[in-house]
This record gives sequence, C-alpha cells and structure tokens, in this order.
Amino acid sequence: MHWKKGQQIPGNQNKGAWECSWAQALLTEGGTEKTADAMESSSAPAHRGCVPWQGLLLAASLLTFWSLPTTAQLIIESVPPNAAEGKDVLLRVHNLPGFLGGYVWFKGESADSNHQIASYIIDTQEIHPGLAYSSRETIYPNGSLLFQNVTLQDTGYYTLLAIRKTFQGEIVTGQLRVYQPVGKPSIRASNATVTEHKNAVVLTCLTNDKGISIRWLFENQSLLLTGRMKLSQGNSVLTIDPVRREDAGGYQCEVFNPVSSSKSEPLRLDVYYG
Repeated sequence: MHWKKGQQIPGNQNKGAWECSWAQALLTEGGTEKTADAMESSSAPAHRGCVPWQGLLLAASLLTFWSLPTTAQLIIESVPPNAAEGKDVLLRVHNLPGFLGGYVWFKGESADSNHQIASYIIDTQEIHPGLAYSSRETIYPNGSLLFQNVTLQDTGYYTLLAIRKTFQGEIVTGQLRVYQPVGKPSIRASNATVTEHKNAVVLTCLTNDKGISIRWLFENQSLLLTGRMKLSQGNSVLTIDPVRREDAGGYQCEVFNPVSSSKSEPLRLDVYYG
C-alpha cells in the first residue's frame, strides 16, 4: 500500500467490515503477522486481531490530511545532526498536534507500507513491526524514533505518519546522516630534500576514506598559501614551485568529515641554500 496527500477515504458502506479488512491487509503487507514474535520483548505485545479505530491506525488508512499553521509545522530533528557509525541517533518530533491515536514510521520519502518500520498505538503502547523493521528501532510515546548502533545503510530519509483518532493525519519527512569515522592519513613527497629556487616539491595526502575534506598544516598550524603553492581539486595534492628556505619544516595533512578528523604524522621538508 502507498498513501499520499489528497487521497480520499472510501464510502461509508459496510464501513466496519472495510476497517477490518484494511487493517488485516496492512498486517500482512507491512509484515506484522510475520514479525510480531520478534517484538514480544517490547513494553506491550503486538496485537494480531482487528480492533475498531486501532485497526485503521495500524493500516495507516487515514487518507484525509490536515495542515497545521505555519508557526506549528510538524518537524523532524536528527539528534545528533550527523551520526558516527555505531552510535545511537534519535529522530525527534516537534510540534505534534493533540488528540493523536498513534504513529507510523517509514523508510523513504513517502508512506509506503512496503517500507514501513513500525506503528505505535499511544493508548495501549502497542508496537507493530513492519517490513523495514531491523530490531534496532524504538518508537517513543512522543512519536520520536530511536536508532541503535546505526550503520551507513541507515543514511537516508524517514517519513512519519501522525494519526489522529478522527482518522486525520499529517506526513512529515526528515533525514538521517551517518558517517564512518576517518582513518589516519599519510603524506608522500616527490622529494623531501630540495634546493632553494631550483626544485619543486609535490606533497600528496594519502587516505582511503571517501566523502572527506582535506586541509594542510605547516609546523602544526594551518598552512598559509603563497603564490608559489597550489592545491589540487579536493586539496589532496600540494605543489610548491619553486621551493624557498622559508618552506623548510614539518607538513601534515588532516582529513575530516562531520563526525571525526585525523592528522598524518609530520613530514619534514629540508631546503638547501647558500
């Protein structure tokens, strides 16, 4: 099943039977029947039967959406904004409306039951896992979603469907960013011993990390580039041409991403002159 704004609820004929059948459909499509046993350790057991409005809640069958005032828009905040692989991350929900019946979380940018993580009924504290549930996710009564031991594969968009007991709801999407801690880089020099005004030197920062930024240091301070220095695209290669005596000293490169950084060991450049 896949729901977007603008869809309408079916007519009221045989509404009770329709509610039950819709709920059972999601329990099958969303994977609850297949994975409910995995949730037995939760604070409340998953419910296999069809109950009145809760069944529709689990089916995420609310197909009428409301809009909140601009000053109170539903917001998802990632805490922390950038997560290191192996850490815990909370997708915190702000500006929830009142009279809520429950929540449904999905992986991706839409409320697609094939990517449902889990649903949560507020009154009974029931948790119903979906096809995208990995056993590392926890939904809190305030709608926030906790990820434990995040992986790079968890990076992406997540959608919350907040459902009122009147079968109205709002969809909001947030983003989770996961990064791998960087490793220690090293420096390779075309020549570590050069003659002033005669030679050029090329320093290359070696790293296996992807999606990183690089900066250069001289004598443990940020390198101030002169007209004789050039950086390659991405800053991985530093060229000094020609070399002068004031260029002699220790060079380091530092690699970093939003969650970590690491510096190379200093490489000493010797400059002969006279």
